[in-house]
Amino acid sequence: MIAVINYGAGNLPSVVRALRHVGADLVVAEDAATIEAADAVVLPGVGATADTMRSLEDLGIAPLLPKVIASGRPFLGICVGMQVLLSVSEEFGHHSCLGLVEGAVRRLPDSAGKIPQIGWNQIRPTPAYAEHPLFAHIPSGSDFYFVHSFYCDVVDPSLVAARTDYGLDFPSVIMRDNLAAVQFHPEKSGRLGLQLLYNFVQICAAAGTQ
Repeated sequence: MIAVINYGAGNLPSVVRALRHVGADLVVAEDAATIEAADAVVLPGVGATADTMRSLEDLGIAPLLPKVIASGRPFLGICVGMQVLLSVSEEFGHHSCLGLVEGAVRRLPDSAGKIPQIGWNQIRPTPAYAEHPLFAHIPSGSDFYFVHSFYCDVVDPSLVAARTDYGLDFPSVIMRDNLAAVQFHPEKSGRLGLQLLYNFVQICAAAGTQ
């Protein structure tokens, strides 16, 4: 069973629909006990990191997520669900995040042009991850749908599984063991977005969690 965390994120319904479309056995969870009992976890997200962290803390979920990920269960963060994994964020002032990935959430540069980035952009898997199951049947250079003003500046380059260019070359996918997170919205990315979510569900199945 995959727990999709409900802390009020606006993209929750579309993430749930997309996961069910690709065959996920899931539960929408807003309490620590349900998440702790799940075999895999998805953290969706839109909006600001500070608001997301506050909601996760208020629900008692924030301290649980490091334990869930450390347990080896598959985990997928989406958009702000990726950003809150980092150490700190500079969005609306400097504040702490979950600290699961060393790095900072920083604003896209003005040289990128229009901020936020809204629309389709290409992802390019890095050589070490090109054959990862999450990218099965997703060619390098495939377009995914982005909506964001901030990006993840990750300290360890070995965690960067794919990159995207928008004013700078930023990590659009990060991975470490059972943890994966994407800056874009697969639930809004058409056929290839569904493919990525299907791939995640297959990863869960291979881990014996679906």
